[in-house]
Amino acid sequence: MTWLLPRSIFGRLVVVLLGGLIVAQLAAAYINLAERDRLLYRAGGMQLAQRIADIARLLDSVAPQERRRIAAVFNAPPLAVSLDRPPLAEDKLGDGQSSVFASVLRYALGADMPVRLMKRAWGFAPPPGAPMMGQSMMGPSMMGQPMAGHATPGIPPGGASYLVQITLRDGTLVTFDSYLSPQEGSIPLRLGLSLLVLLGAVIVLSLVAVRWVTGPLSALATAAEKLGRDIDRPPLDENGPLEVRRAASAFNLMQQRLSRFLADRARVLTAMSHDLKTPLTRLRLRMETVKDPVLRAKIEKDLDEMQSMVTQTLDYMRDSSRGESAQQIDLMALLETLQIDFRDTGNAVEIKGAIAQPYVGRPLALRRCLTNLVENAIRYGGRAMIEVEDTAEQVVVRIIDDGPGMADEELERAFEPFYRGERSRSRETGGTGLGLGIARNVARAHGGELVLKNRPGRGLEAILTLPRQDN
Repeated sequence: MTWLLPRSIFGRLVVVLLGGLIVAQLAAAYINLAERDRLLYRAGGMQLAQRIADIARLLDSVAPQERRRIAAVFNAPPLAVSLDRPPLAEDKLGDGQSSVFASVLRYALGADMPVRLMKRAWGFAPPPGAPMMGQSMMGPSMMGQPMAGHATPGIPPGGASYLVQITLRDGTLVTFDSYLSPQEGSIPLRLGLSLLVLLGAVIVLSLVAVRWVTGPLSALATAAEKLGRDIDRPPLDENGPLEVRRAASAFNLMQQRLSRFLADRARVLTAMSHDLKTPLTRLRLRMETVKDPVLRAKIEKDLDEMQSMVTQTLDYMRDSSRGESAQQIDLMALLETLQIDFRDTGNAVEIKGAIAQPYVGRPLALRRCLTNLVENAIRYGGRAMIEVEDTAEQVVVRIIDDGPGMADEELERAFEPFYRGERSRSRETGGTGLGLGIARNVARAHGGELVLKNRPGRGLEAILTLPRQDN
C-alpha cells in the first residue's frame, strides 16, 4: 500500500493532516448528532408523559359518565385512550430511556394516581384509527405483545411503543396506547455548514503551514540538483525554520569550499599545462637537429603522442566546460558539421532523425563530447550511425557502431580514466582511454547521462541523454 502514498514530503504531510482532520470531524459530528438525538428523544418522552398526565387528570376531574366522551376526543393516533382494558400485571420497561419516561410520568401524576407501564418492541408503529388502538385492538391474551408488520401512514417506523395504565382516584383504569416517534437523523443545516466551514478553514491553514515548512526544503533540493551543473550558482537563501536555515547554511558553505577547490585545481592544472608544454617545445626544436629521417620521424611520433596525452589528461581533470557559458545551440547543425568534418577525412557518418528546437547548453563542451563518441565509433567499427530523438523533455543522441562490442562487465569500466578493453596502449588501436570519461563529464555537467549498451548481434551503442532545462 506504500505505492499509494505521495512521494513528496508536502504530499505526505497533506495526506496525514487531511486524513486526521476528516476522521476527527466525522467523529465529532457523530458524537454531536448522537447526543442531540438522545436529548431530543428524552424531550419527546417528557412531552408525551406530560400529555398523558394531563389527560388522566382531566378524566379524574369529570363525572364517570363524561369520561368516555372525553376519551373519544383524545383517542387519535399516535395516542389511543381506553377505559375497558384489563389491568396490567407489572411494569416491563427494559432500558434506561423507558425508566426516564416512567419517572417523568409518575412525577407528573403524583402519588395519588398509581401507574403501570410496559414497553413493547422497538419498531412498532400503531395502526391508524380507534379500532386498532382502542379496546378491540387486542384481547387479554395479546396484551403487551408486539404487533410487527403493521405500518401507519404518516407515522415513521423505528420509535418506541408504550402501554400506560393509570388508576384514577375512584379506581377506574385508564389505558393509553402511546407511540414515541424517533427523532430525525439528518444533520441540521446549520450544524452541517458549521462543520464544513471549520473543516475548510483548517484545511486551508494546514496547506499553507505545510507549504511554508516544505518550501525551503524544495528549494534546497533544487539547488542541490543544479549544483552539479553550475558550481558558481548564486547561494541559497537562508530562510525558513531553524533546521532548514542550518541545512541551507551548510549547503552554501559546501558550495563555497567546492568552488574554491575547483578554482585552485584549475590554476594548478593551467600551470602544469604551461610547464609541460615548454619541455615538449624544446624537444621539438632539438628534433630538427637529428640527421637520420627515420629516427626523426619516430621522435616526432612520440612527441605527438605525449602532447595528445597531456592535453586530454588536463582536459579530463580540468573540466573545460566550467569556464563556458550556456547558450542556445542548434544541435542538429552541430551534428551535421561533425558529419562533414569526418567525411572530409574519409570516414562514414550517417544521421537519422532531427532536432527541431534549440537546446540550451555549452557548445564547445558538447562538440568535444560528440566528437569523442563519433571517434570511438569510427575507431572500433569503421563507421558511425547517429540517431537523434527530440521531445519536450529531453534530447537523446545514439551513436552506433558495427564494431565487436564489449563484455557486459566492461561497459561501465570503459568510462574510467586510461581504461581500454584491449591490452595495447597504441594510439592506432586504443587511444589514451580518456575520451569516454570526458564525454560523460560533459553529459553530467548538463544534467544528463551517457551510457554504453551492446547491440543485439554486433556493435556498441552510446546513448547520450540531455534534459531540456535552463542551465
